[in-house]
Amino acid sequence: MSAVNTLRLQPDAQGAARAGEILHAGGVVAIPTETVYGLAASALDENAVARVFAAKGRPSDNPLIVHISDLSQLSQLWESVPERALTLARAFWPGPLTMVLPKTPAVPACVSAGLSTVGVRMPAHPLALDVIRRAGVPLAAPSANASGRPSPTTAADVLQDMDGRIDAVLDGGPCAVGVESTVVDLTGEHPRILRPGAVTLEMIEEALGVTEVDEAVIRPLGSGERPRAPGMKYRHYAPKAPVTVFDGAPSRTAAHIAGLLQPGDGVLCFDDCKEWFSDIPNVLCYGPSWNIGEQGRRLFSALRAFDELPCTRILAQGCRPWGEGAAVRNRLHKSAGFNVVPLGLPVLGVTGRSGCGKSLLTRLAVEMGFDAIDADAVYAELLQNSADMRGALAARFPDEAGPDGIDRRALARRVFGDEAARQDLNAITHPFVLREIDARIAQAGTKGARAIVLDVPLLFESGLDRACTATCAVLSPEELSVGRIVERDGISPEQARARLRAQPGDDYYFSRCDVVLINDAPREDFLKKARFCLQKYGR
Repeated sequence: MSAVNTLRLQPDAQGAARAGEILHAGGVVAIPTETVYGLAASALDENAVARVFAAKGRPSDNPLIVHISDLSQLSQLWESVPERALTLARAFWPGPLTMVLPKTPAVPACVSAGLSTVGVRMPAHPLALDVIRRAGVPLAAPSANASGRPSPTTAADVLQDMDGRIDAVLDGGPCAVGVESTVVDLTGEHPRILRPGAVTLEMIEEALGVTEVDEAVIRPLGSGERPRAPGMKYRHYAPKAPVTVFDGAPSRTAAHIAGLLQPGDGVLCFDDCKEWFSDIPNVLCYGPSWNIGEQGRRLFSALRAFDELPCTRILAQGCRPWGEGAAVRNRLHKSAGFNVVPLGLPVLGVTGRSGCGKSLLTRLAVEMGFDAIDADAVYAELLQNSADMRGALAARFPDEAGPDGIDRRALARRVFGDEAARQDLNAITHPFVLREIDARIAQAGTKGARAIVLDVPLLFESGLDRACTATCAVLSPEELSVGRIVERDGISPEQARARLRAQPGDDYYFSRCDVVLINDAPREDFLKKARFCLQKYGR
């Protein structure tokens, strides 16, 4: 295609107005959305849509998603709007959800790749909504990258692939989500997720009930299978160098990758695992191992950046697949063409505040066939058996050391309320506990264990979350926890409250854990929730 002068439009009313004019006239403009930048054209203009396919080099059997700014536009696109589509629209629009339903004749066959259905979404980005309104038509808008390349999350990413190929790019800054929308097919008996995104399986199930996940989410389509949504068939999101993904606990995947490294390799790792690769020049990070949102925002930029490095192959740490992690994991697996290596046993890390029910969940796990490791018990054993740890503690806390060893209760009283002392204690003990638990996990694997539950009050502070393939917090309302602590430990309610208030609040656990269980109901109800958690996250 012949080169055009690609305009750079500013994120203001004038820029949005110019973008709308170009689109109304049949042009192609890259616009920001909350997910990624989209390559927009009138969804009702075959010639304009053809320009999108040509600019991207996109295969004609890969359908496009249509973007709207108002529910009234649905009548142009879908034959009918069922109640469950309205339920999802009320819950998640504007937002990163695409719904697939039978299309009207007004939608050109090229938009739907010849299918009888079309995917539609209402983006949450205010500029995108403004541009759609100004264009006066629904917009077909696949990601604004060359086909197969990592999707663009900034205007600069767009221009790398599209400068001279499209009429304009509207610069709306970095995208907030960073991975494309969830695509859910509503044509069958049950909703079916064709592509995971920030609207998760759990969210859709809460709104509509039983929801299925298409096999194309976890494997490539076979010969002759037609894609029903973008990203289902072809290799996507791929840098130039081949990618291999290693799935498992972050500490295990980091150690495994470190053992495979050869000259010229690149590594994609978590921020908190970069220390494993301090001597490697081609290392890029895409967020903390526990922060799925950050991973989504940074993944595509990191994959693009590898093209500026002299890499012959890329070895990547895979993220946890729960909630929004399913979307990030899917994009990373597709960047590797599903060249994925699973590593290690399932390890469910259980944490939370005192008196919430961690031990109850752990006992249930053992009944269900899990091996269990109690970090507090490991710590107590090391106090008895590790001369190195006792020596280090005695040097820092001489008043709590005696001829019979370290007085654990006295040590706990010493550090309670003294943040500097507590940090010193953790700096000494955590490495010993970490090494011992890593050894026990490895030993359990050699003895045929199927899964492990790891009970660790300071799961994230100790770094033991990196030994886990999933993490779970057990929380309770404060007064329920106070009563359990008083009964269990024989202390006063005031002492129990002081202990709880010295521990992180609920937000800390909600922001870090894959699942949070609230133990505020009768024992039988909590055990039911705990059993479901163990079946889903521990296998």
